[in-house]
Amino acid sequence: MKPWYEQSFGKDYMIVYRHRDWEEANEEARRMAMWLALPEKARVLDIGCGMGRHSLALSEAGFEVTGVDLSDALLQEAREHDSEGSVTWKHGDMRELPFAGGSFDATFNLFTSFGYFSVEEDNKRVLRQIRRVLREGGAFLIDFLNPAYVERNLIAWSERFDEPCGLQIVEERSIADGWVQKEISVFEPEQPERARQYLERVRLYPLQWFEQHCADSGLKLEQVYGDYDGRPYDKEESPRMIMAGSAI
Repeated sequence: MKPWYEQSFGKDYMIVYRHRDWEEANEEARRMAMWLALPEKARVLDIGCGMGRHSLALSEAGFEVTGVDLSDALLQEAREHDSEGSVTWKHGDMRELPFAGGSFDATFNLFTSFGYFSVEEDNKRVLRQIRRVLREGGAFLIDFLNPAYVERNLIAWSERFDEPCGLQIVEERSIADGWVQKEISVFEPEQPERARQYLERVRLYPLQWFEQHCADSGLKLEQVYGDYDGRPYDKEESPRMIMAGSAI
């Protein structure tokens, strides 16, 4: 059986996350780029670019952007949104990025596109790959969930109707054995027995894990933000754990 991240990031993913705001993504990406103080025309890699929301925003902000993702379906969607061909879209696995060492001035890993892998070493390997493709002194940013906040605020069940395609979407969330997971069912309201089902799982890594393994990988963690508005990180109250630093 394929791992969850090879099954879930397909056409139904675009329906489940249709509500994500492109303009909001544009503002977030530009703000996070400012935190890294990137120069104009900086070579930027968006790791786990998905449908390309943040990649396109970074391109519009004046950077030379490459987006890499394992999902052909999401990359195709990204290309369709990129009518001017402003971003280089590349199929690839974040555990073995298909780029030469030192190719980029900055890397972004956004929207909790980390902690997917059951084998612990694979998640550490992603950090080593980030360091490998960065030039010395290059900047990185990892936008991750805050485990303590998730544990206190998890919404166990939600349901909504997607009008454009006439489908019902049910999401059930739980935490177990150091993972937060979401079971997703997508179906026609009259035929719930024919639901298409997906699983998303992310390891609940605390800040200390990133501090240790970034350092081990040659990445210096310099700043942690608690939300997209730039508020300082608070272990208990911040919804996000947005980590910025540089390659050493």
